[in-house]
Amino acid sequence: MTKTVERPPAAPRIRPVKAPSPAGDRRRRRLTDHLRAYGFLAGGLACFALFSWYPAIRAVVIAFQKYTPGSDPEWVGTTNFTQVLNDPEFGAAWRNTLTFTLLALLIGFAIPFVLALVLNELRHAKAFFRVVVYLPVMIPPVVSALLWKWFYDPGAGLANEALRFLHLPTSNWSNGADTALISLVIVATWANMGGTVLIYLAALQSIPGELYEAAELDGAGLLQRIRHVTVPQTRFVILMLMLLQIIATMQVFTEPFVITGGGPENATVTVLYLIYKYAFLYNDFGGACALSVMLLALLGAFSAVYLRLTRSGEEAA
Repeated sequence: MTKTVERPPAAPRIRPVKAPSPAGDRRRRRLTDHLRAYGFLAGGLACFALFSWYPAIRAVVIAFQKYTPGSDPEWVGTTNFTQVLNDPEFGAAWRNTLTFTLLALLIGFAIPFVLALVLNELRHAKAFFRVVVYLPVMIPPVVSALLWKWFYDPGAGLANEALRFLHLPTSNWSNGADTALISLVIVATWANMGGTVLIYLAALQSIPGELYEAAELDGAGLLQRIRHVTVPQTRFVILMLMLLQIIATMQVFTEPFVITGGGPENATVTVLYLIYKYAFLYNDFGGACALSVMLLALLGAFSAVYLRLTRSGEEAA
């Protein structure tokens, strides 16, 4: 009798698992990152198009229409532009705006740079003084303008009270035709210079210290170091902030609207204030948009020429 030997069951066959390709994982991660980035970009572009591009395009269209809210627009061609050009306040508005911009450059462009130089040299209480300088920016513009309106009051205002205390002649400030515009320039400079100071300060702190040390070894004084080291190293920031300041001051509105109301004697009527009057006082949105298109064209042309000249200057240097 033969004895049957039972064989052990065969081990299950294990199929080798193919390891994922590192290159494929990288491609998938890259695709996911790109989709996420484009999603965020699409949202930002949609908001920008809705709140910036569409109003701008709509304003250009309305500039050639007779339009009031609640009525159907009517095409009138260049009638709105002709009407605005013949407005007696048109010349005064542009003259005041250009004068305001020039005074703001003379007064408000150098002060932030000097303050940034001073803050950069401080060794103690840096954070405190930065907060003090930036504090006016955190105050709402209308509140700031109302404070300065009280400050400029020719009767009980703090400005004239200080002059009386020092036995100096008082001034009409924002109530005088000769001093109103310069008074508004001071307000705008005080209210907006905080951000500019911090940008200058960041640019100054990025300058390598070795350049100042080399200049000192060559016998350069303080003014020479500023001229030959500080200004060339911050030239790009200075040029860009100058362009932004010109664009911003050409659109000044809050200070004339709150403090002077365009007066006295149209001494502080600016282009944006005239646009406001056309739209909300005269109920003429066509004229307001025509004036807006003029301002847009001027600022666009100026920006293009300015950037072209600065780029040419950098290439020549």
